[in-house]
Amino acid sequence: MSQPLSAAQLAALRSRLDALAAACGFDAVGVAGIHLDEDGANLERWLAAGWHGDMRYMARHGAQRWRPAELVPGTLSVICVRMNCWPAAALAPGAGPAPAASRPDGRRACIARYALGRDYHRILRPRLQALATRLAAEIGAFGYRAFVDSAPVLEKPLARDAGLGWIGRHTCLVSRGAGSGFVLGELFTDLPLSPDQPARDHCGSCSACLRACPTGAIVAPYRLDARRCISYLTIEHHGPIPEDLRALIGNRIFGCDDCVAACPWNKFARPAAEPDFRARHGLDAPDLVALFGWSEAEYLANTTGSALRRPGYWRWRRNLAVALGNAPRSPAIAAALAAARDDPHPLVREHVAWALRRQTP
Repeated sequence: MSQPLSAAQLAALRSRLDALAAACGFDAVGVAGIHLDEDGANLERWLAAGWHGDMRYMARHGAQRWRPAELVPGTLSVICVRMNCWPAAALAPGAGPAPAASRPDGRRACIARYALGRDYHRILRPRLQALATRLAAEIGAFGYRAFVDSAPVLEKPLARDAGLGWIGRHTCLVSRGAGSGFVLGELFTDLPLSPDQPARDHCGSCSACLRACPTGAIVAPYRLDARRCISYLTIEHHGPIPEDLRALIGNRIFGCDDCVAACPWNKFARPAAEPDFRARHGLDAPDLVALFGWSEAEYLANTTGSALRRPGYWRWRRNLAVALGNAPRSPAIAAALAAARDDPHPLVREHVAWALRRQTP
């Protein structure tokens, strides 16, 4: 900072923070401290167990992940924000997540709710910058760096310590007033703001999320083996999907909402106010055969500015092949798969062959 703030000025700034964050489009804001050593130890145990799978980036950067002042020197506090991201159409009447689109009709694809609209990184980042600009207008220049799942940051422990929610038994953040239908962002700052009260755990003895996981990835309360998680398998995993898990994926082609959909606290979920979170291109219940028919150019055009770009075209087709193999048998599906039997990418060919065996009487 150009000039240190007094305790009274810092207290006044914290009292203004909620209004400033709301003006930038955020649904909640809190302040966290920078001491996460216990969470760092939990991360190291998780990595040692190999539960991160192909996500080798989780093992990089060492203690910078849980020591914010090592990642961004000079950091004294972290301003955490929360923004509702589930489109209204993805919520059942009276709030709470609607049943997964896959369950009534296996011929249609199921995509995680947060990915139906514009990529949340693109939505949150400019708003974090706007928040920093508003803060600077009130107190003068200060040091900060914005993050939206874009660096080695333990965002859920930080959000918990900022009072935005607790880390549930499924390892996702849960809020008493918003369920889990939101995304997170952070401003690492050199402001010595007092931390807010951390959120308390309200899962109790509930095990709905563990029962709901299609692949048994939640191996124990608060313990996730990402190698079995459908979100990992369809987004982060680069190779063939293990054969023993393919049938369990159903028609989920990008991510999975089942554990959070099962959480009773999501009856308090609220729809996103931001129009950019609305589903694009009919992706809230798209036809599997139609998606499988996209050329690479169509895939790129229809996923511009979307999180659906993350797996890339070939893994997108891998995921669709698995979903088609799990769909009810039909001549249209069998024909679409047969036409892709000689796909130029070996990853796609392998999964198409598996799907054809499933579709053949």
